[in-house]
Amino acid sequence: MQASAVSTQENAQQGKAQQARVDQRPGKYLTFELGREEFGIQVLKVREIMGVQDITAVPQTPPYVKGVINLRGKVIPVVDLRLKFGLPEVEYGQRTCIIVVQIQGEAGPMLMGIVVDGVSEVLNVTAADIEDTPDFGNGVATPYILGMAKVKGKVKILLEIDQVLTAQELQGLDQVLQ
Repeated sequence: MQASAVSTQENAQQGKAQQARVDQRPGKYLTFELGREEFGIQVLKVREIMGVQDITAVPQTPPYVKGVINLRGKVIPVVDLRLKFGLPEVEYGQRTCIIVVQIQGEAGPMLMGIVVDGVSEVLNVTAADIEDTPDFGNGVATPYILGMAKVKGKVKILLEIDQVLTAQELQGLDQVLQ
């Protein structure tokens, strides 16, 4: 009897966590392009948007980790989201930029630059505009997708930027910066 009470309690807690995540989804999103797709990240996570600058390569990092940049005396890692998401690499152009985001690492908040093809706009997304991430079948985990926003006849993929890099990858980046 106790085992079923515990699992019911765990299910209730998971449901509350899921509900809290859903409740946090409406709000302002910075939208950007990667290839032909548009993505959005919560404006509250964005610290800065800058043009592409010299990135210092770091040996023995995955291909999507472009290296590090010096942001006002602080060294931060830079990740190419195109490569992270398995899109083909393209030469950086005039619209290519680095979005500096604050993510929650195991050691606390951490700044990270993400390279995107271009920044579009800031959108106010309501709860009615957001649909849950569809189920892509077994073996396809999408914890980094908050949901799908239907805006102006298009679908924008809302990212949970804290989840884009796994805890293991973040730990590796932390070690690179030490």
